[in-house]
This record gives sequence, C-alpha cells and structure tokens, in this order.
Amino acid sequence: MKLFQLSALAALCLSILPISTCTANALSQAQLFTKGDEYSNVKISPTGKYLSAITHVEGKKVLLVLDAQTKKLINAIHFPSNAQVGTYEWANSERLVLAKEYLKGWQDTPIYYGELLAVNADGSRKAYLFGYNSGEQQTGSNIKKNTPMRASAFILDPLPDDERYMLVNVIPWNDKINLDVELLQDVYRVDLFNGTRKRITGSPIGQARFLTDHDGEVRFVAGEDSKNTTKVFYRKEGKWINTDKLNLDLTDFSPLSFTDKKNTIYAAGRSQGTTLGIYKINLETGDKTEIIQDETVDPSNFWINGTNKQLYAVEFENGYPNYAFVDNEDSHAKLLKDLLSALPGHQVRIVSETRDAEKLIVLAFNDRNPGDYYIFDTKKLKLEHLAAARNWLDPEKMAEVKPISFTSRDGKKLHGYLTLPIGKEAKDLPLVVNPHGGPHGIRDWWGFDPQNQYLASQGIAVLQVNFRGSGGYGEQFEHAGYQKWGSEIQYDIIDATQYVIDQGFADKERICIVGGSFGGYSALQSAVLAPDMFKCAVGVAGVYDLELMFNEGDVASRRAGTSYLKEVLGQDEAVLKAMSPSENVNKLKANLLLVHGGEDERAPIEQLESLEKALKAHQYPYQKLVMDNEGHGFYNDEHRAKYYEKMLSFLKTNLTL
Repeated sequence: MKLFQLSALAALCLSILPISTCTANALSQAQLFTKGDEYSNVKISPTGKYLSAITHVEGKKVLLVLDAQTKKLINAIHFPSNAQVGTYEWANSERLVLAKEYLKGWQDTPIYYGELLAVNADGSRKAYLFGYNSGEQQTGSNIKKNTPMRASAFILDPLPDDERYMLVNVIPWNDKINLDVELLQDVYRVDLFNGTRKRITGSPIGQARFLTDHDGEVRFVAGEDSKNTTKVFYRKEGKWINTDKLNLDLTDFSPLSFTDKKNTIYAAGRSQGTTLGIYKINLETGDKTEIIQDETVDPSNFWINGTNKQLYAVEFENGYPNYAFVDNEDSHAKLLKDLLSALPGHQVRIVSETRDAEKLIVLAFNDRNPGDYYIFDTKKLKLEHLAAARNWLDPEKMAEVKPISFTSRDGKKLHGYLTLPIGKEAKDLPLVVNPHGGPHGIRDWWGFDPQNQYLASQGIAVLQVNFRGSGGYGEQFEHAGYQKWGSEIQYDIIDATQYVIDQGFADKERICIVGGSFGGYSALQSAVLAPDMFKCAVGVAGVYDLELMFNEGDVASRRAGTSYLKEVLGQDEAVLKAMSPSENVNKLKANLLLVHGGEDERAPIEQLESLEKALKAHQYPYQKLVMDNEGHGFYNDEHRAKYYEKMLSFLKTNLTL
C-alpha cells in the first residue's frame, strides 16, 4: 500500500487554482456556513516555481502542488485509510515536509502522533523523517525509514536556504504514551532525505517555545515553570542563560526576532501589569528601549520579514485593526502599506514568500469576507487573485460587524462587537448574545464568524463582548476576571446586553444567549443571574459544575493546569457552588438547549450530566443534542450543520421569528 498517491482529478473533484472546485449549489443554508474552507494554507516554494494548498476530499485534507506559472496540477498528496495531511512547510526549493494526522472513529478531531514525512513536489523521493514507528517496514513501500523515537516532532525552522536540513522541535512522550509538554524538549537537525538527526540543544524548562536567528541557530527558548510563570533563556556559547540576570523588569516576556545587530532583539513584555509593549533589548547590557505600545490593547499580530527574519510591523485591534511600523523603511513595511491600499477595508496577511521576496502569497479578509488568496509580484507590483477560501459565500450578502464600547455598572470601559443583519433596520432586532470561550487569554475579534453570519442571515443580531478576564487588554484587565467567573464576568455580559437594548438595537423581549466552552458556562450562568433578560439559553460544550473541573478533564490532568484552576477559580467550596449553574437551576427561567461532545476532554460529558441531574431533580424541561464522537467543539462539517439547524430552530421558537 502506497503512503502517497497521485489521484485523478475527477476522483478528487478538483480543478486548478484559481478556478473554483466542487460547487456548493446543493448545500443547505446551514451547510453553506459550516462547510470548511475550500482552500487553506496556500504557500509558494522558496524559488517561486510551485504553489501549494490544502483542500478537502471526502472529508480528509489533501495537499495540492501546482506549477506557479501555468497553475496546472503537478501532484496531489494524500494518505490512504484514516490518515490525512496536517501542517506542512517548503523545506527547500523542491521538497515538502508534512505532518501525518489521523481521523479516529471515536474522535473527529485529528490526532497527531508526531510523524513527519517528506516528498518532492513531483511526488518523488518519499521519506519518513520522524515518528514513533519510523523503523517499521511497510510492505510494498519504497519509503525510506529511520530510527523510531517515542516523541512528537514539530517543524521549528524549515531552513529554506539549506537544501539538506531542517530544525525540528521534539516533545517526548510520558509513561502513558501521551504527549507531555511539561517535559523538557529537544531540538534536532534532521536530514530532509533520509531522516538522520543530530541533537542541537535541549530546553531548560517545560512547555518550551524556541526561537532561531537569521542563520537558523537556536538562540532563545521560553517556557512555564510549575507555577505557570514564564521563564526565558538565551543561548550563548552553547549554554542557556536565564534572562532574569538581565534585570529587564518585564513580565510575559517573549522574544520576537533579532534586529540587524547580532546581540540585540525585539521582544514583547509587560511593565507593571500594563498592556504588552514592544522593546528593543541589548542582550549584553540588558538595556531596553520601548518602541511600541497601545494603551488599551495588546498586539494581535507580529509581522516578521521572511527574508531577514526581522520584526517590521505590529498589528493592534481595538475595534477595527490598525498597524504600527517598527521600521518604515523596511521593504516589507512598504509592501504591506501597498497591499493595504490595494485591498481597502481588508486585513492583510503575507502568509508565504519566495526566498528573494519577489513573490508573496497574500490572504485578505474582513468581517464579510472569509478570505481571498492572492499572489503579489513585488517587482511588477501586480496583484493576481488565486482563490477564495469559501467561494460559495458572497461577501456582498454578509452582515456588518460593528465595534462597540460601553461602561459597565462598576465603571469599567468594555469593548465588543455587534453583527447587524444586512437589509434590516438596526432597530428592535431579535438578539443572540454570544460570549466567547476561555475566559482568560481569549478575546473576540473583528472578522468573519460563520455562526454569527448564519444567525444574521436569518435576521438575528449577534452581540459579542470582551468582558473582564478576556485576554488582549492588558494583564490587569485579565486578572480582574480571576475568581469572578460567575459574578463580575457575567455582569459584564449582562451590562453589554442592556447597553444594546438601551441603544435601540435589540428588542428586550426577544433575547437569547448562546455560547461554547466558557461561553456555554456563561449562557447558563448569565441566565441564572438575569433570569428575566434571556428567553432562552444554549450551552455548547459548557462547564456547569466548577468543583468538577478539579477532578475531570485535561486541565486538571496537568500540574500546571491544577495550579491554573486554583488561581483563576479559587478553592472556596461555597463560592464555587454559588458560581456553578448546576447548583442554581432553581433560579432559571430561560428555555434550555444543551449541546455536547461525548469525547470532550476539556469539558467532559460529566459536566453535562451534572447539570442534567440537577435539572431533572427540579423537573426543569430542556432539550439536548449529544454528538458521541465529537470533542470540545465540532470538527465535522456535517455535525456543525446539524447543530446549526437545531440551534436555529430552537432560537426561532423562542425569539418568535
């Protein structure tokens, strides 16, 4: 059985970029919004000879390789049986390295065991580079093997200028044959053709994130200790040196890139709980200079020049996205400004580029457009459209996402977004409140959200709020939500809802709340605290019993996870009960729909069962939808469509649509 197979175009239902592939004419309304991207992860090879992209065939990811000039298909890389292509990189001018994932019957989310494989653009010279079974012989296969290792490999630096080697970050397995990010990790230099490897260095701390310099040398590593405190080390003369010795007086310190000087870096960090600033730091003296900081929000994206690996711009999003440039004279800074001018109203991502930066792959998207890919010729200043991520959705028919801000009951300035149905007056609309997950380290952004757009297509407005505790607004703002999950955080959500009512956007008699993960918890807890505000509540993969979090789920299974729970929830039993929906169902008035995945490891099915037990004890009616083989959220397009249809039917009944 061949590991890689080139299939006929008809069998793959594929045509050639930029021409559309299989049509979506037969899709239902829900399927239009739940169908995944037709093309994603579009890249160009280092010399510009090839284009590549991920697409889906029969529910599995396939990697396409095309001639960049003619756009003709050269190769289609896919795996037999239940395996599929995961992430991938161009490791040199002709060779691709890709991760092999598995779709298991009991879990629709792909499982990655750390296997890396390599193949040339034309399908030749296949090699198994890394993996736990890489030493096993495959009957009928000519794929080269190497020594197996009980660990998972992740591409650290493809070293596109090096035709022979790449750098791989290796995370060992624990005794239970599970990936354990808390263990110390290693970096190997791996031969792209036969998988032979040489250890370069190891991490001095767990949960490691390595950084390489312009020459591909490992120079930095960041990680978390047992108390979830971030520690950063730099490498000098083969030894790791703790940055604490530099006396930088910064928290959440994270190196971003080197500057044009060997011992000077750009790094992000916080000073006394503020928003994240960008600093230039001399590693020899510890001298630091703040160069960029926004008073309200942390950076949302860092732009690194692919040619020299230097930071040139920082993106912020307080409402609509905006950009701050580290170096206005940087060639990529000028290109980004040109692209923003050429694609007004869009966010722009330079997602791939040739070695000489003459050709760029650009992704442009906004609140109405899920994304378009372009190839940009930087010499001719020519922008060529390649493909739409979801060509079956017309941006002109999508809803506007409007940034809002308001003041909470205790005087905090809060920000959020309101999705307004197209073609309807923004007055007295039915409203769905959609609190985000997390709650910490996560925030809502301006952009295209399939579920919100689906609801807006039915005439429903959607409210999102970055409540206290959300990430992205500074350390003090995030910490303000600690141990306030069931109180102040929920009051922020309730206050946001009242603000939208007071502004005349929403009809106070037609309001429901729908959320996933922590948002599912909020859907129930807000309905507990404001029972007359919400006609219905939909909890998706929610946590409903906070005490149970310390005993069930993947967060509690890790030492750092337990420390996190103690910090953000506290251990006061009375408070945890007061903040748990399963302990307060007697205060509910809203109609309920509960949706859960049977294989959810983050919010295990025991969370749903705890709430159900309480509801039944109070003879409180509810509806539910359980997907036995789904995890924390729905990976499968068909399952998401089933959920969307069930949710919309439930909302229509309760919002009298």
